[in-house]
Amino acid sequence: MTDPKILASRFPGDFTFGVATASFQIEGATKEDGRKPSIWDAFSNMPGRVHNRDNGDVACDHYHRLDADLDLIKEMGVSAYRFSIAWPRIIPEGVGRVNEKGLDFYDRLVDGCRGRGIRTFATLYHWDLPLALMGDGGWTARSTAYAFQRYARVVMARLGDRLDAVATFNEPWCSVWLSHLYGEHAPGERNMEAALHAMHYTNLAHGLGVEAIREISPSVPVGLVLNAHSVIAGSGSAADEAAAERAFDFHNGAFFGPVFKREYPPALLDALGDRMPKVEDGDLETIGRKLDWWGLNYYTPMRVADDATREGEFPWTVDAPPASEDRTDIGWEIYPPGLKLLVEDLYRRYDLPEMYITENGAAYNMGVGADGEVDDQPRLDYYAEHLSVCADLIGDGVPLRGYFAWSLMDNFEWAKGYQMRFGLVHVDYETQVRTVKKSGKWYRALASEFPKGNYKPGS
Repeated sequence: MTDPKILASRFPGDFTFGVATASFQIEGATKEDGRKPSIWDAFSNMPGRVHNRDNGDVACDHYHRLDADLDLIKEMGVSAYRFSIAWPRIIPEGVGRVNEKGLDFYDRLVDGCRGRGIRTFATLYHWDLPLALMGDGGWTARSTAYAFQRYARVVMARLGDRLDAVATFNEPWCSVWLSHLYGEHAPGERNMEAALHAMHYTNLAHGLGVEAIREISPSVPVGLVLNAHSVIAGSGSAADEAAAERAFDFHNGAFFGPVFKREYPPALLDALGDRMPKVEDGDLETIGRKLDWWGLNYYTPMRVADDATREGEFPWTVDAPPASEDRTDIGWEIYPPGLKLLVEDLYRRYDLPEMYITENGAAYNMGVGADGEVDDQPRLDYYAEHLSVCADLIGDGVPLRGYFAWSLMDNFEWAKGYQMRFGLVHVDYETQVRTVKKSGKWYRALASEFPKGNYKPGS
């Protein structure tokens, strides 16, 4: 299963293999060239929020090491790079003045990729909201959706002529539920009403962003990246099966529903409707604008059981035990079949366009050995098993066009700080030395079998 040539033979010749990163997680330079703070700068520097009070001030110093890192991507043998753009670099206050130096950086990034034959998949929002927008309520304010639309216009006017694809948002589940209900991510809110407002205004911002992208750069394929949950009932009981359906509505339907059906799940509205913000006329039509592609980020399944004692706290479920004790260093269950179950379920429920796996990977914290190598065989096995599932999906007719490994390099992992390492490339945070891991060398051998990866999204 781990022989890269044998695995490669199961994918079509124009399949895209890429690597992924995100701005706040790698760039550093948080106070340079006109960038202003994001909500993650503030959150990271609050005691008790992030492991070890780690922050993104330096991260992987990608801002200063851009050319060397783009050379590294080229050396990885991939044909595409998925990255995100930092809103606080482009419009530092969220509204108002545009920062040309911020746009200059992404000009260099995009041109550097093109010069190296690497296709560019940009994400407009990967959680680093300009801190100044919190004065109006951040994502709980409708005005933020329109601020995002203007930001999308500015970015596309500068970069749209050279991008191969663009996504509006990365994982709105995290920037909505994890950030406004569970309090684990910035801004650290724990309030259902706030979360529901953030949900609707994030969905609205997505739709307004699609409008802006199509207006400025109509030839650039536009999509949305969702970390849909593979929800599995803890047992075959009717109660647990019903709990799994409620969990699906809450964790997946809250985003897939309005985007692909122009409606919120009825069960969600029945349970929480009195706390929802006003859905104004035309909102759902804006949110549901047709997409060229969508991205799925998958790491681990969600197993749930019914918990009637929590009725009124939709979806009133509790975690069910994993199927095995096989877990990554971050504690996530390894279950490759969950990826197949999820994709098949989503295509049954929704009229979806073609897709990409935009993130998939595993946290293992092996360091550099005395021989200068990083032996991370468990990560290699994780990739091989999940890519085998991807090949199965393609064989079954799913329009899966590409795969982006998370992540190119070890980086700032949000509330986990620098504690967890997902990279194909090891980063020594003291020296910023990059060392390609065993998994990275294996992925390079696989990706190098697809030097063109020239399928155009939405074609």
